[in-house]
Parts: sequence; C-alpha cells; structure tokens
Amino acid sequence: MTNSSPAAAPLPPPAAAVDLTGRTALVTGGGSGIGRACVLALAQAGATVHVVDRDADGAKAVAEIAGGVAHVADLADPDAIALLPAEADILVNNAGLQYVAPLTEFSRERFELIQRVMVTAPFLLMQRTLPHMQHTGWGRIVNVSSVHGLRASAYKSAYVAAKHGLEGLSKVAAIEGASHGVTSNCVSPGYVRTPLVEGQVRDQAAAHGISEGDVVSDVLLARSPMKRLIEAEEVAAAVVWLCGPHARHLTGASLPLDGGWTAG
Repeated sequence: MTNSSPAAAPLPPPAAAVDLTGRTALVTGGGSGIGRACVLALAQAGATVHVVDRDADGAKAVAEIAGGVAHVADLADPDAIALLPAEADILVNNAGLQYVAPLTEFSRERFELIQRVMVTAPFLLMQRTLPHMQHTGWGRIVNVSSVHGLRASAYKSAYVAAKHGLEGLSKVAAIEGASHGVTSNCVSPGYVRTPLVEGQVRDQAAAHGISEGDVVSDVLLARSPMKRLIEAEEVAAAVVWLCGPHARHLTGASLPLDGGWTAG
C-alpha cells in the first residue's frame, strides 16, 4: 500500500541552530538582567540588536558587547517611544518594575506607572513595529511576562495586573498577526537570578536570620516544586527559540519557565 499524500515540507534546522542573520531586534530593559541576556543571545544568533534602557551606561555597555545600538528611553513616556526604531523584525518587551504593598495602601500613581511601563509601552511598541513586520511577512513578538501573568500573589496588585494585561495583549497580537507571518508569545518565568533578586535574598536572609538558601527555597520558591532560581540565560534561550524555525507555528502561547509553579 502506498501513501499518496503530498510530501511533507523539509524540517528546518535543529532548534539549537537558530540563525537570525539579517534580522533586527529591539529589546526593552536591555541594559541588565533578563534583557541583557536576551540582547547577547539574539546578537549571538546573528541579529542586529537595538538596546533600550533608562540607564544610559548600561544600555551602551551591552550594545558595545553585542555590536548593537543603544537607545536611552523612559518607557513611561510615549514621546520617547515614538523615537525608537520602527523597522524591527523582532520585538522583545522585557522592561518592567516591581512595587510591593497591600492593595488597600497601594499608591495610585505607582499603580498607573507600572501599567504604563509594562502594558501601555508594549502596546505602543507593537503599534510602532507591526507595520514593518506585516509588510515583510515575518515578525516575532516575544513578551517577557512572569508566572504572575498566570498566577497571583499578595501585595503585588500592580505587577500581577500588568502581567495579566501583557498576556492578553500578546494573544490579540497573535491573532491579528497570524495572516502576516507574525507570531506573538509570552515567556513567563518564575524568580530569575538577577542582581535585584539576589539583593532581595540577602536582605530577607538578614532580616529573618535564616540562610540565603532557605530564603530561596522556603520563601521565594515556596510554591515551586523546583527549588532553584532560573538563570537569565535560560529565559533568553527561550526567547531566541521562539524566533527560530521550529516555533513558526507557535503563537498566542505562554511558556511557563516556572519550575512547575503553575502545575499545581
């Protein structure tokens, strides 16, 4: 018996060999932490990277290493966003900030600032870059969300609301971009080993008189079956993979790099 169905299209190269030569990426919050790791990973894959950050020194330092271009911008300011490059094939919305307080005591100004940086800015950047992606027939939007885009924690009303909003915005972009060769996905990590998190670990260890290891396993990762912080490079690898050929049919999804937090 013969199979008369059409021959399948050839498989793309292995996912580890993502080649982004000729592509241009724009990464927000690219001067440190997850953003820095994304810049370096995208550059290593061959992309030309625009590094956006409020910290001029951080943006310039990373751009110099990556052979990219630094842009100093406050993403809470729509006028600053309007000056960023529009001809990006890859948009990585990574910039964010955190503030912790009971909902009843949360400052409205702080709440609104977090929404501007983490929801409105990605929206404006999508508006800015999507026409180019649609015109060329290829684009990748990767939104660095969080496990808090899928779950909630006390005292983080603004951050949780913003990440849930980013997840929804990403899905709309996926639906509208599908017919133009544009995908939109979220990478949603748990606690990532960054200078900010390591500082929090040290502070909590000193405040509670426990070891830094106990802070990580019993406080930060209390709800995670895997008791280790995620490395920024692991998040960046997922971002690059979403830009590669094996992920060309994946859109509107959220990849939870959370050590099993959302499995329970």
